[in-house]
Amino acid sequence: MSMISSQLKIFRIILCSDGLTGLKEAIQAAFPNTEHQRCIVHMVRNTLKYVANKDMKAFARDIKTIYTATDEKAALKRLDEVTKKWEPLYPHAMNRWNDNWDVITPIFKFSMDVRTAFYTTNSIESLNSCFRRLNKQRSVFPSSQALMKALYLSTFEIIKKWTMPIRNWGRVYGELQIMYEGRLPE
Repeated sequence: MSMISSQLKIFRIILCSDGLTGLKEAIQAAFPNTEHQRCIVHMVRNTLKYVANKDMKAFARDIKTIYTATDEKAALKRLDEVTKKWEPLYPHAMNRWNDNWDVITPIFKFSMDVRTAFYTTNSIESLNSCFRRLNKQRSVFPSSQALMKALYLSTFEIIKKWTMPIRNWGRVYGELQIMYEGRLPE
């Protein structure tokens, strides 16, 4: 099975996304068996924008105890503790965590190795950044086909930089094969 085909199968198992309106519903409609995970990095960024600079490090440390909790029950307990601690100073900062708990919690059914493989959309954002940079260099394309060819060819240059494998991939893949039996290639 090709690498792209294999990645598409994984795509149908777990999808990590930011908080675009309607995305949760679109994923459910298009890929009903897909686990939807909210990007933890986006959640933290969106929370910290409500916090004063002087409190950011302490607040971020407290938030980390939520998404690194061993299971959902422990994470929910930490969510309540963090909310109670910071609510007097920042009453709305933790609202997103409570409102989006259903798309944050899928991460807790996995080990830490698997969590680190898909807790963020940073790799996709990096790819998009490279594409935008290409587009800025050539602001005019003679046709949409010319743009698609440029993006396609630039992808080969971009992936040359992808030299780091996913940490503990064998363990991650093994856990995913157990959890999603029959949905991943052997």
